[in-house]
Amino acid sequence: MTPSSPYGPTEPPDQSGRSAYEGGRPTLVRMRRRRRRSLLLGLLVLAAAIGVTVSRGDEPSAETPASTQGGMGLGGGAPAHPTPTSYPSVGAGRFTAADGDTPVHGANGPLRRYRIAVERGTGQDADAFAARVDEVLADPRSWIASDELRVQRVADAGAADFTIYLATPVTSERMCAEGGLTTERYTSCRLPGQVIINLARWMEAVPDYGASLDTYRTYVINHEVGHEFGEEHEACPGPGEPAPVMQQQTYGLDDCVANAWPYLDGRRYAGDMVP
Repeated sequence: MTPSSPYGPTEPPDQSGRSAYEGGRPTLVRMRRRRRRSLLLGLLVLAAAIGVTVSRGDEPSAETPASTQGGMGLGGGAPAHPTPTSYPSVGAGRFTAADGDTPVHGANGPLRRYRIAVERGTGQDADAFAARVDEVLADPRSWIASDELRVQRVADAGAADFTIYLATPVTSERMCAEGGLTTERYTSCRLPGQVIINLARWMEAVPDYGASLDTYRTYVINHEVGHEFGEEHEACPGPGEPAPVMQQQTYGLDDCVANAWPYLDGRRYAGDMVP
C-alpha cells in the first residue's frame, strides 16, 4: 500500500510508470496542479485583504500642546496634517467592556451612569478609550457644567443608564441601522441607551476640520452623549463663530470654527435649533 501524504493523496504515476514531472519540464498534469495552487494562493491573499481599510491619508496630526490650544479647547491647535493610518473596517462584532468605576462628577442633578465597550479586533484598548471619555465628560466645560446632572462610569451593565461603544464602520452601521438610522459607515450615532462612535471618525476625524484629532474626538463624544441627554441638532450662529457642539460638525462647519464643548466661559453655548 502506498503511504498517504499528510497534505492529501500523492500524485499517481501515469500508465507508463513515470512521474507526472520528468525531464526537467512540467507535464500537463503538473501544469494544471500549479495553476490550481496559484488560484488558491490568490484567493487566500484576497481573503486576507478583505475587511481592512487602507490608509486614507487624512488623519490629523498629533495633539497641539495645551499652551497653544487651550487644553481640548474651542478647537484650536494647528490644522491637521495628513499622516497615513489604517484601521479595520469590520471587527468581531463582540465587545470588551472597560473595567472599574469612576468617582461621580458634577455637583447637582440626577446621576447618569455610563459604561464603555470597545469592539474586539479594532486594535483599540477599552480602558484607554474609557479614560479618554472620562476626561471629556468630567471636564467643567462639558455637560456637568449645567449643574443639572452628574455622571459616573460603571463596569456593571446592569447599573448603567447607557453604553458608549467604539465600533468599526461596518459594525457601527449595523448597530445604528437597527434603530432606523443610516450612517453609510461614516458617521457616529446615538440610539436610546447606546452611543455608538465610528472607529473611522475616531481615527481620522473629518477632512478640513481645521482642528486637531483630539479636538474632534472631544466634539464627537460631547455631541453624541448630548443626544443621550436630550439635546437636538443646532445650526452655526454665523461665519467665524464657534460651532455649537450640537451642530453636525462631521458634515461641515458652515463657516463656523470647530468647537468641542457645550459650555464656553461658563455659559451654555448654542445655536438655533435645526428643524
